[in-house]
Amino acid sequence: MRNAFYPVWLALLLVAPVPTLRADVTELLTNQPLPGITFHEETRTNPPTRFFVAEVDLTTPHLHLRVAPGGPDPDGPGKWETTLMEPTRIADREKFDFVINGDFFIARGVNDAEGAKAAYRADQWALTEGPAVTDGHVWSASTNARPCLVVHTNGSVAIEAVSQPPPNDWQVIGGNTVLVLKGQVIPHKNIIRHPRTAVGLDATGTKLIILLVDGRKPGIANGMSYDELGAEMQRLGCNIALNLDGGGSSVMAVRDPGTGKMKILNEPTDGHERAVADVLGITVDR
Repeated sequence: MRNAFYPVWLALLLVAPVPTLRADVTELLTNQPLPGITFHEETRTNPPTRFFVAEVDLTTPHLHLRVAPGGPDPDGPGKWETTLMEPTRIADREKFDFVINGDFFIARGVNDAEGAKAAYRADQWALTEGPAVTDGHVWSASTNARPCLVVHTNGSVAIEAVSQPPPNDWQVIGGNTVLVLKGQVIPHKNIIRHPRTAVGLDATGTKLIILLVDGRKPGIANGMSYDELGAEMQRLGCNIALNLDGGGSSVMAVRDPGTGKMKILNEPTDGHERAVADVLGITVDR
């Protein structure tokens, strides 16, 4: 079942040092390694902010959006749906050229924690909190409708509320809240700043905007609240946008055409990429 949110077809005083990117990341962003995807990075000082943007032209020939789970389903028809895996490992397995973390998830026997205290590890049994579909295979559903990025079987891309994905949903990845609707920022009561991952679409449904916000790095990157995130997605041209999992899960990586290896652009708060339940990946045939 679903209810479409909106039909979509296919500075001030310096208060902190300006953060600098690793030279390898700067070079990669400058070279724009993938046809149809434009990358850029921004830093600000009041408040300290750093984020990465990928703008994806969905009309680009041979560009494919896919949702991929972590490891295999550990208990068949049981409660658990997948096992945790690092996004770059999933990208290597699926031959993705670009990857971000996906849905909120629950891992067996793990309480949420950050940084060195984070207990999320590869191969832990897990389930996503929202619906998930890979190549038409529904491997997760939810009781309540959640905002999701959906690739339909006809190739159109939309953001819709989904609980039980129907047959024409080819790829589905879920979030927790809508940030922008009909071009307007949706207000939220939660004002806490965190690392964030968000996705949105322009009014034509032909441009996908992906935003990764670093956070929990005093003096360098505070993160964003939902309202700040929504305002940024609106500024980037989103007509509709949603929030994916964030915190220590937030990661954006792209394949370096020189080495063929996945390179993480941001600085995850655990000190390394976190193993997650699913990802959104992009492959560009060339």
